[in-house]
Amino acid sequence: MQLYSFHTLVSTLIFLIYWLLIVATTLRIVFKRRPTTYVIAWMLIIYILPIVGIILYFAIGEAHLGQQRVKRAQQMRPTIAKFIQRLEDFPDIFTTKVSQVSKPIFQLCKHQTGLDGINGNHIELLSETDEIFDRLINDINQATSNIEMVFYIWNEGGRANEVENALIAATKRGVICRLMVDSAGSRHFIRTNASKRMRDAGIIIVEALKVNLLRFMFRRLDLRQHRKVAIIDNYISYTGSMNIVDPRFFKQNKHIGKWVDIMVRMNGPVTTLMGAIYASDWELETGKYLALPQITDFAEPPEDKKHIMQLIASGPGYTENMIHQVLLTAIYSAQEQIIFTTPYLVPSDDILHAVVTAAQRGVEVIIIVPKKNDSLMVKWASRAFFSELLDGGVKLYQFNDNLLHTKSVLIDNQLSLVGTVNLDMRSLWLNFEITTVIDDAEFANSLSILLQKYLSQSDPVNVSEWKKRPIWQHIIERLFYFFAPLL
Repeated sequence: MQLYSFHTLVSTLIFLIYWLLIVATTLRIVFKRRPTTYVIAWMLIIYILPIVGIILYFAIGEAHLGQQRVKRAQQMRPTIAKFIQRLEDFPDIFTTKVSQVSKPIFQLCKHQTGLDGINGNHIELLSETDEIFDRLINDINQATSNIEMVFYIWNEGGRANEVENALIAATKRGVICRLMVDSAGSRHFIRTNASKRMRDAGIIIVEALKVNLLRFMFRRLDLRQHRKVAIIDNYISYTGSMNIVDPRFFKQNKHIGKWVDIMVRMNGPVTTLMGAIYASDWELETGKYLALPQITDFAEPPEDKKHIMQLIASGPGYTENMIHQVLLTAIYSAQEQIIFTTPYLVPSDDILHAVVTAAQRGVEVIIIVPKKNDSLMVKWASRAFFSELLDGGVKLYQFNDNLLHTKSVLIDNQLSLVGTVNLDMRSLWLNFEITTVIDDAEFANSLSILLQKYLSQSDPVNVSEWKKRPIWQHIIERLFYFFAPLL
């Protein structure tokens, strides 16, 4: 009888602890004030897979940066604030004379960062892989003081080896070279002879956000350093969708063709801000202070009305939801046309509704996605949004043959957003990302010509044909739609 009572007591305690865990986790999810679909998805996972669901949530459900990194981020804030104050000593760098469609975004940026539009920049759109490599390698060969890079993926082979050789040669000339690569995206490269050769030559290589199962209680495992940035001599900078990979050698076993990317090459005051973002990332990852770039090069009045820009950086430690806010503002500002390119289309409810609303108020909305995708889950989750977009009047196109990896938004042939941001939850809420906001009709025209080329290589998704797809596809789409807020 006593044994039975003891077992009953233990069972009751286990049951009570289990439900307390469920209730506590549920309240934690609700109080985070995330999108409704995100909350519902996690609650279903926790209730269907009780213990496993709770472990998964604390492993990948929140943007845990880790206590050490949080402390570093807090310590850096006064330094960044002083840097912004110093920038304000050079008022000619900034302007409020922006186009009508861009004005709401620049007002938002001013409120969030304290900076107006950055004036006097020279920007080039680079859309051919060889052209991108040629320009980057040439700039590395001309470097005299320092080179800073951060890339999600570095893959050995082809023209990536030429970048490696150029960096090694630069180091031999006395140029300081620093490279951050993401631990997950570049896991193969970190263990290759190429990485060893670069380290042996004196290149400082940092493995960002190391993947380690023992760390999952302290930092979210799938929080990634997704930026693609190169800075040369604090004067020239690059960003965009391309990693340091040669498409001829990268993921060819996936049978998705070659990756199609773009980069923007910039020089001017905006590179100073890019350098500050890199210095913040470096200190956040390594704990070592990296001197912020000097502003004296831009103390003279820059060329008037040449490529007005802003840089939007996101990730833990940065203004929360900033890129999401910028995208929403851009969509609601559009009056004539919006063209998106994204390899991964898993939008938030807010962006989905904004896009459909834009189409219904007469704006031509075009979204170009790849027909083939390297992520099976994302491919099917994306298709779950097609019906609502098509019914709302959005024009969907699927890019043929190769994987369209370009991440861009073009608004009214005037405002361009180009960077590392996908239209998915991971980019919008979690990863370290960066995007350029460019208010310039000349640059927009270059981007428009490229997007028309993409459209000529794409097939439109026909509404009536789409509705005739097999029932099994409906089922798979809805299944992966369930996981959409978690992708």
